[in-house]
Amino acid sequence: MAEYTSPEHHPAFEEYCETIFELAEDGVKVIQARIAERLAVSRPAVSEMVRRLADEGLVRTEGTVIELTERGQDLANTMVRRHRLAERFLTDMLGLSWAEAHHEAGKWEHVISPTVEAAIVEALNDPTTCPHGNPIPGSTYVEPELVALSEVTVGARATVNRIPEELEFTPGLLEFLEQNNLQPGAEATVVTTSPDGTTTVEIDGQTVGISAFTAERILVSPR
Repeated sequence: MAEYTSPEHHPAFEEYCETIFELAEDGVKVIQARIAERLAVSRPAVSEMVRRLADEGLVRTEGTVIELTERGQDLANTMVRRHRLAERFLTDMLGLSWAEAHHEAGKWEHVISPTVEAAIVEALNDPTTCPHGNPIPGSTYVEPELVALSEVTVGARATVNRIPEELEFTPGLLEFLEQNNLQPGAEATVVTTSPDGTTTVEIDGQTVGISAFTAERILVSPR
């Protein structure tokens, strides 16, 4: 992976490039409103920052859609990689919960140096995903065939594979998923589906109801 490190870039630039990367990764149309929602800031603040990012050559706009330039993509790759490595280190090595690791990694990503990054990779034996199953840029990750949990038929089994970033930013959801063992590698059997889109699954002998919003975004490997 190409490293992009430039001391002249403020952490806010890194945050915005990372957010644009993650929205696009989740298949969300990257417009100012979506960025404002993800970062919990005002539309005028996003508009001003996008202008500054464009002046720095990090983004370009096509109508209302915002895209990363090659330089912006390099910066985003670096930030996403360090965030997901930090999450993996904080959960695997320090035993933090998913929610705690996600919060702390948001701070770590801005201060991890290439030397520390390399040390984390070695300590973790070169992981390919974060704890939620999202690929680490620059790793050897190969995506398997995945479908949304909501597409799995009643009675069928599936292996939980990925919890997309959109769900990581939904208040309280990481705690709910971790507490109910809805984690990558978990084997789930779909028990029922409701007219409102709720999917009930059985994991480790326990049943849990999952909202339509969540079931449509959790990615699984059908069995």
